[in-house]
Amino acid sequence: RAQLVESGGGSVQSGGSLRLSCAASGFYFSRYSMAWFRQVPGQEREGVAAIDSRGQTMYTESVKGRFTISRDNDKMTLNLQMNSRKPAAPATYYCAAMEDYRGHPTLSRGQFDSWGQGTQVTVSE
Repeated sequence: RAQLVESGGGSVQSGGSLRLSCAASGFYFSRYSMAWFRQVPGQEREGVAAIDSRGQTMYTESVKGRFTISRDNDKMTLNLQMNSRKPAAPATYYCAAMEDYRGHPTLSRGQFDSWGQGTQVTVSE
């Protein structure tokens, strides 16, 4: 059974950096596409960054150039390096996994069938 556990959330000042990690277990991590989603209370969960089994990446427009997604297949870990820009409402960041059959990364929420519990991130002034 796939398990995903996020860590690294917290509060960061605008202009600062934060690194999220997701520890995976229970499945062939290297064969899976992985992604980070985020959700602000009262809003839909949105895709932030994705990486497929070959290491190809994609980002939502608002984070391009500021966020970097990476994976370590040996350690079965997914990471997200975030460089904040401005204060933002607290958001919960989720790690997600799907078996990679598409041949390219995706941020389509419905394609992912395994999710972590989330870790909260706040960007303050």
